Amino acid sequence: MPDLIDRAKEMEMRQRQAALDNALQTTEPPQDIQDGVVICIGCTTPIEIDRLNAKPNAARCIQCQTIEERRHGR
Repeated sequence: MPDLIDRAKEMEMRQRQAALDNALQTTEPPQDIQDGVVICIGCTTPIEIDRLNAKPNAARCIQCQTIEERRHGR
């Protein structure tokens, strides 16, 4: 039975984190800015300027965002 409880806690934690990540993405600009360059929260590389022009509050580069959306079934 402990495995079931542990898995439920893990799932709840992942869902809560996904909801927080989503809320931050849609309401706030990226927080990690170094020398005018926005850093991806997924892979810590600079986010491409074309992506930022299209979505100024992007927190992830297009590759990491694609992975995140697939992970959460969007």
